[in-house]
Amino acid sequence: MTMHIRTLAVAGAILLLSACGKGDEAGPGGEAGAMPPPQVGVVVAKKTTVSLQQEMVGRLAPYRSADVRARVPGVLQKRVYEEGSDVRKGDQLFVIDPAPLRAALGQAQASLAQANASYANAKASADRARQLLPQKFISKSDYDNALAAERSSAAAIQAAKASVDAAQINLGYATVRAPIDGRAGKQQVTEGALVGQGTATLLTTVDQIDPLYVNFSMSVSELARARGLQSSGKAPQVKVRLPDGTLYERAGELDFSGDIVDPETGSVALRAVLPNPDKQLLPGTFVSFDITLGQVPDAFLVPQVAVQRDAKGAYVLVVGDDGNVARKDVDADRAQGSNWVVTRGLAGGERIIASGLQRAQPGQPAKAEPLQAAPAAAGAQAPAKAPAGEAGDKPQGDDAADKD
Repeated sequence: MTMHIRTLAVAGAILLLSACGKGDEAGPGGEAGAMPPPQVGVVVAKKTTVSLQQEMVGRLAPYRSADVRARVPGVLQKRVYEEGSDVRKGDQLFVIDPAPLRAALGQAQASLAQANASYANAKASADRARQLLPQKFISKSDYDNALAAERSSAAAIQAAKASVDAAQINLGYATVRAPIDGRAGKQQVTEGALVGQGTATLLTTVDQIDPLYVNFSMSVSELARARGLQSSGKAPQVKVRLPDGTLYERAGELDFSGDIVDPETGSVALRAVLPNPDKQLLPGTFVSFDITLGQVPDAFLVPQVAVQRDAKGAYVLVVGDDGNVARKDVDADRAQGSNWVVTRGLAGGERIIASGLQRAQPGQPAKAEPLQAAPAAAGAQAPAKAPAGEAGDKPQGDDAADKD
């Protein structure tokens, strides 16, 4: 009898535990195993015109570069400018010993005076011959000789004047001046050196660095694509990055595109003009820059994390109006910063999943939240509240303990 009672007690306990377990598995609605839909962060697809940019590497070069050379022979006396300083066109840079050049100018002026004196005598003889010829006091031959001497003397004056002009020009070249505005470089020849003998000796170089050229190259296919996107005719914009990664505040414009393809690299040489009024950028520097190739109309900028790829190609997951996840195949061939430029597959207004992709499955429901609120909603949890009565019972118990 006792054994039978114990068996009944054990069976009752097992049934009770089974009933309690079933009650725990039941969801809030009474359905066993029901799970809420996963929460995902979404961005709304908005159609826009995208400025298509590409990162390139180029080298800065001076806008103009002029070699300053000694144009007359002589001894270099002194350097007037400060090396590495900015100079204006016409500023004095060097002085070549002018003494021999002054002497040459004086000799040319003396020759001109002698030619003027000879011309005066020849002209007087020619005038006298003109008066005597009608009276038959001189022969025709003497008359012709007098006129020829007058013409030769006049030509000698012209030659002497040219020699004076040349001497004056050479004397002016003794003062070497800047041919353009720019920054004067290092002195190439020291004082006391003999310059200009046979060849024009290089003294220094003046480079105009405002603006600057940005020389770079682009493949034929990229150049053809860029030209196809330039519908407005506006020159592509260039934005240079400084060594610290920040964008240079002034944008440049493409001003030259070569028509010959380099057979070794398969690329075309291009050049942009970049303002540099503060002289912050220097020629010869390699820089990275973003060039605006053109405008892509009716495109979408989709975060890169939202675009997935498989054997079929690129696609995104969207939350439809019915709350279910659906797949959208898209064309995303070019990145733009942290986004993909999508040109096909979206109509606008779709809620694209950009957070919680691992929890989203096509055909299954999902709870869509704006992407900005998704991290907080997914990671933050409200602090648990104590059951009713516990928050007040404990102080009461403490009071009771104190009273005891």
